[in-house]
Amino acid sequence: MTQLQQLDKNTLFNTIKARRSVRTFDGNGLAPEEQKELLDLANGVENPYGQQAVFQIFSAKEHGLASPVISGTDLYMTGKLKKQPHAEEAFGYAFELVVLQAQAMGIGTTWIAGTMNRDAFEKASALAPDEVMPCVSPLGYPAKKMALRESLMRKGVKADSRLPYGQLFFDGDFGKPLARAEGDAVSDALEAVRWAPSAVNKQPWRIVVCGDLVHFYEKQDKGYENNGWDLQKVDLGIALCHFDRMMKADGRQTELRLEDPQLELPAATRYIATIALK
Repeated sequence: MTQLQQLDKNTLFNTIKARRSVRTFDGNGLAPEEQKELLDLANGVENPYGQQAVFQIFSAKEHGLASPVISGTDLYMTGKLKKQPHAEEAFGYAFELVVLQAQAMGIGTTWIAGTMNRDAFEKASALAPDEVMPCVSPLGYPAKKMALRESLMRKGVKADSRLPYGQLFFDGDFGKPLARAEGDAVSDALEAVRWAPSAVNKQPWRIVVCGDLVHFYEKQDKGYENNGWDLQKVDLGIALCHFDRMMKADGRQTELRLEDPQLELPAATRYIATIALK
């Protein structure tokens, strides 16, 4: 298996662009050795927050697991980690690495946070009181044809489209949209962010480039934060993963910083993190 850190920038970008949420599987399942290969990699991934997530693979039949939007597979991967500041971003970063590795192996996935019997998944995962299980994903090989329900879901959230580049990324401050520069490493990495998955395709990331400091912000929507937990911060972790890994694939060193530059912000926007390029 070729691991993501060994991929060149173009191959990594193509893997990111090719990934889609798969909800209809072909029923063949994964061989035990394939499950082990993916699980071993999942439990070895790191994230810049230094928070270790634990991943597990379960049989839905054996553990009474279900999601009403998934058909054709018996396997699910869960992930859990300790409750602590930035756990959402750390999980998003780590799980997206697993999702991209699965894509590189030809395995279909989709992020699921709400459409599942959460109590059963948490029981199967032996979730401790000081742990959280943000999301799960089915695992399997995509069916040749999507179920009607899946097609309608994708159409409803406009799954195959993204917001314009200049609406997501900014130059120096939020008053100046950033222009796309073909062949520029930072611009290419931002384009990879643009194609990241997010809950209901809300694309909550907003990014301001200030030289070698790339500041990530969350454009907050109602209904995603509950009891101190913010699902859209998981989306920001995915965005951080895409940008960071693209820059690394281009040979750049990166450093995650939590130093708010105190820029003037649009309404319902908050600072998340900065990636410093070296």
